[in-house]
Amino acid sequence: MAEVLYPTHPLETWAPALDELSRAGLGLVVTLEPPVSAVDVRLDATGPGADAFGRAVGTALPLTPNTWTHTADGQIIWLSPDEWLVTAEDSPPHELEDELGWVLSAYDGAAVDVSAQRTALRVRGHYARDLLSFGCSLDLRPTAFPRGSAAQTAVGQTAVLLLALGEQDLRLFVRPSFAGYLAEWILDAAQEYRPAG
Repeated sequence: MAEVLYPTHPLETWAPALDELSRAGLGLVVTLEPPVSAVDVRLDATGPGADAFGRAVGTALPLTPNTWTHTADGQIIWLSPDEWLVTAEDSPPHELEDELGWVLSAYDGAAVDVSAQRTALRVRGHYARDLLSFGCSLDLRPTAFPRGSAAQTAVGQTAVLLLALGEQDLRLFVRPSFAGYLAEWILDAAQEYRPAG
């Protein structure tokens, strides 16, 4: 009889250390985000396909560079003038890809499942932005990177897709092969907030 394999989070082995950091009372909470469906969408945002896409997902495409918007069960993240990342918590990846691909194919657009391309961490708390600013060249103050902002940037030495969910609430999408490095970097940078002695 074949053994059933269950997927594990790429950062599962770092979860205890991240949990301990979150319980340490340092003004930081770092959690592993559950996997989401993610579809890369390519589309001419100035054409009629943008309206059809908006009707399909229930909200308009974010057209302002480096922003994101909510959908019923996920987000649409601006990546470039003709590219967005659509995430969904409740739709299986192949269904989301099929649904969006069917809509976009009539407008020379494309939808590709990239769910396995990224995993996510959430960093919250009073020092969330300070912590990430140790390794990020962006100005992460809430006035410069407010809620609804998104950026393709680097934290430490790894590429991330960074989203501002709130004033003290940030989500980082990272490639699974670099996720361990990012977790180690966060744990190391957080030592700055531990009391001396």
